[in-house]
Formats: sequence, C-alpha cells, structure tokens
Amino acid sequence: MAARPMSNSPLVTYTRLSPNRTSPRNHAIDTITIHCMAGNASVETCGALFARASTEASSNYGIGSDGRVALYVDEGDRSWASSNGANDHRAVTIEVANSGGEPDWPVSDQAYAALIDLCVDICRRNGIQKLLWRGDKSLVGQVDKQNMTAHRWFAAKACPGDYLYSRFGDIVARVNERLEEEHVTQEQFNEMMEVYLTQQRSKESSSWSQEAWKKAETAGVFDGSAPQAPLSREQASLVLDRLGLLPEGGG
Repeated sequence: MAARPMSNSPLVTYTRLSPNRTSPRNHAIDTITIHCMAGNASVETCGALFARASTEASSNYGIGSDGRVALYVDEGDRSWASSNGANDHRAVTIEVANSGGEPDWPVSDQAYAALIDLCVDICRRNGIQKLLWRGDKSLVGQVDKQNMTAHRWFAAKACPGDYLYSRFGDIVARVNERLEEEHVTQEQFNEMMEVYLTQQRSKESSSWSQEAWKKAETAGVFDGSAPQAPLSREQASLVLDRLGLLPEGGG
C-alpha cells in the first residue's frame, strides 16, 4: 500500500530532524508504536542523539518529562525505531522520557498526558478511527484487530518499559474516548437528521437545529478533519439546507 501525503503534529514545540530515516515511508500510517528513552532526556538531548548518523536510530516524535513534544522524523518518512522495518514503515513512533529507572521505567504525569494528546492527534490526522490493543504479537500488521505495537516484540529489549506497556490498555481507552467525543460519524449525522425530522413532524421547537449545526461543525463534519465523518462541507451543507437546518449565513 503506498503512503499517502501526511502532515506533522501541531503539538510540536521543538524540531531537530534526524538523518536516520527512510524517505518516504512505503506504507500508509495505520499503527502507533510507543517507546521509552531509558533515561530522563529532554527533547533537545534526545534530538541531539538522533541527529548523529552514527546512532543509527530515531523516532518520529519525542516527549520530555515536562510534556513538550519534539519532531525528529517527518511522519511522511520511516523512523529507525523498532528494530523492524515493516513496523516502522506503517507506524508513527514516539519516544517518551522516563522520570525513573529500571525495571519499570515510569514516566511523568505531564509526559503521559502529552502522549495521550499526541496519539489522539496522530489518529485524527491519519484516519485511524480508534486504537486497538490486545497485547498479542501474532496480530502485528492485522490493524483491524490491533494497531499498537511494542519494541520488545521485535528485539531483546524492555522498551517501552513495564510502566507504559502495562498501561497500553488505559492509553487506548483514553484516546478512543477523546476520538468519540470529537468526531461525528455518518450514522450519528443521520441520527441528528432523524431527530430533526421527528421534531418538525411534531412541530416542536426548532432551536435544536442551531445546536446540531454547532456540534457538527465543531466535530469536523464540514471541514473533513473528522476521519469518521465522510461528508464534505458541501455535501453536509446541502443536506442541512434541504432540511432547513442551515443557519442564516451558514454554509
């Protein structure tokens, strides 16, 4: 599968691009791989390490213990992160700084919160409708069943550390909750239309239509930023206009 055009996260506050990459990646992004830095490195320190060609390693993003997010390899390129080329060609890889050492390699609350934010953003921009995690190495590549992977599956490493690995289920739950809140699916849009028609038939207050418009617009139905919503702005506006939902001056 050829890679499609990609953007980078707007959450990035520091950029130092690594020469350790394969450009472009040969697969569309459909997976996330979370790593640990095995140390409490700042995003600058991690970036300096990846900037050395002799390191022969990199990741797409890094997160410091202060919660800052760095870009080391453009999402359109494959990072050298997981000891597995096939995985890294399809995955966005994220290195997270550790607030403590082995054996658990914990991370700070700020880093954990930033990791959730970054995963939500990656999913939203790359059309990943939800994260799936079963902790099953045999499902690598079967993204309809599992689209998170772990470095320890591909090399004799503890990465991402037991602290993060044991929380992959929590990460998935938090990310998916955010995605569900922020997106409106075609089915949900149709349900809103049905509610409106029911109200019209019963001659109830039409104030709901303004609320529906705001919810759909905020969720990204009209600008195409919600990957679960297949309606373009023009298509949605046409439907709303025909139903009398389009506010004056809207569209």
